[in-house]
Amino acid sequence: MKISNETKIGALTAVAIAVLILGFNFLKGKSLSPGSKFTIYTEFQNIDGLSTSSPVSINGLPVGKVISLKEKDKNLSAIVVGIFLDRDLNIPDDSQVFMNSALLGGSSLGIELGQSTNYIQSGAVLASKPYKGMLDKIQGSLDPALASLNLTLQSVDSVMQKLGAILDPNTQHNLQAIVANLGATSSSLKNLLATNGSLQKSLTNIETLTAGFSNKQADFDRMITNFATTSDKFAAAPVDQIVIQLQSTLKQLDGVVAKMNSSEGSLGALIHDKKLYEEIRQTNRSLNTLLDDFRLHPKRYVNVSVFGRKDKTGPITAPVYDSTKAQ
Repeated sequence: MKISNETKIGALTAVAIAVLILGFNFLKGKSLSPGSKFTIYTEFQNIDGLSTSSPVSINGLPVGKVISLKEKDKNLSAIVVGIFLDRDLNIPDDSQVFMNSALLGGSSLGIELGQSTNYIQSGAVLASKPYKGMLDKIQGSLDPALASLNLTLQSVDSVMQKLGAILDPNTQHNLQAIVANLGATSSSLKNLLATNGSLQKSLTNIETLTAGFSNKQADFDRMITNFATTSDKFAAAPVDQIVIQLQSTLKQLDGVVAKMNSSEGSLGALIHDKKLYEEIRQTNRSLNTLLDDFRLHPKRYVNVSVFGRKDKTGPITAPVYDSTKAQ
């Protein structure tokens, strides 16, 4: 049975559409095998830097990816995050999901395993830990340092007061100046770390910059892909064969030049044999003489007149224009 071209084109179009849909779903983080889906959910108040296809790990081991981000209600009280797990693992139902933010943009999710003996099933909802951005983490690290600094200043102030009762007035004045300077330094540091301080503005600018890098991730990936494709083409080029052919050509050219430099061959003999060169010049001169004599006295060679006179002038002994002599 012969299949028409229209049927072939229709079948090919259907296959192409199916491949396109599967590829699009794969890039969105959806599994290509519906029977193997194992999806769980969690909720966050802020998903800064998180996107579909962001990786999900447990103790550093990749176990899945984010497949959906959806608001919980119209008031945006929370954001529901769908997670696809591609490994068959026993995850306790008291486990918690937390977010990791990278320095150059982009975020990932991690699952902190609980202690329960009851394990979750597909469609379960896990609790989440509050998300802390980069500024919150830095502030959390600096707060204990500031508290320790304040305690140190209080201890120093107490020591200074006790020493003030013993030392003379001039020394007391110097110690008071030192304490005042320490207080001013602490106040400056507090203003620096304030909500509108210079340090927090700098960190905000860094986060904005890293977010810009994250938005350009697709361009960076395309540049790297283009560079890899170009390098593969250069690597696949038959460079060795080209070099071998070039070397063979150069050897043949060297042979021709060597023969030209030697007396072998006509060209070499013509270049190096002075006698052959002079004989060629004399032959050319004699040929020019003969042609000029034929041109000036044609009746000497061809006589077509029955009653014409015979040309009794002698033959010329040199060409009219002698190229062997300087004019």
